[in-house]
Amino acid sequence: MLPFSQRVCLITGSGRGIGRAIALEFARLGADVIVNYFRNPKPAQETVRQIEALGRKALLVKANVGELDEIEKLFQAVENEFGKLDYFINNAASGYNRPALQQRPKGWEWTLNINARAFLFCAQKAVPLIQRAGGGAMVVISSPGSQRVLPDYVVVGASKAALEALVRYLAVELAPLNIVVNGVSPGVVETEALQHFTAIWQDKSLIEKAQAQTPAGRLVTPQDVANLVVFLCSPQASMIRGQIIAIDGGASLPAR
Repeated sequence: MLPFSQRVCLITGSGRGIGRAIALEFARLGADVIVNYFRNPKPAQETVRQIEALGRKALLVKANVGELDEIEKLFQAVENEFGKLDYFINNAASGYNRPALQQRPKGWEWTLNINARAFLFCAQKAVPLIQRAGGGAMVVISSPGSQRVLPDYVVVGASKAALEALVRYLAVELAPLNIVVNGVSPGVVETEALQHFTAIWQDKSLIEKAQAQTPAGRLVTPQDVANLVVFLCSPQASMIRGQIIAIDGGASLPAR
């Protein structure tokens, strides 16, 4: 039997990139998967197709987790379809990339709501469903920008710092309910988002520079991140609580 057979996993923002890799890895290991997207249905539909090709059940739900009523809709769909939840992966993220002095209230609210507030209120909805499963795990996807200063990243960095604080608080509060809570902080990952930042920072050599600065000799892939997320949801990781685990090939270690 596959390790996650008869388990149910929800990954927000799982139409593409890291979210898709996580969704497919859970499916490969036996889980049924809820695929969530907000703006772009075609990649999300392709993710669902690939999950179903693996013989798993997939539920596609459009919801903007930055809106509280949309969170309600998302978890109601999960309850209606599966009646329980084993794993909740908080992956969806967005943000306004501008210097601090150019940030506006709308950008702050948008970014904080999707990147940090969503986890708290999704967790509230997830807990009763995970309790029905007898316990489970939550994992958030954070960023080195929570602690390091990246160009034009001030609001996203602040939101990720708040997200990491929520991980620690929820890890303690949910431990008696047999719910494990942790976070993953990927370094530079080969995704469409990386191409986006390359354009924003007007640095076509960004990928080559990042690879050269990585002791492991290559960039992190979405599959690398998925492997770590799946591990944190496994029984072998049950005593890891409230941690933010960096996965960057050692790029953050050398002093520069």
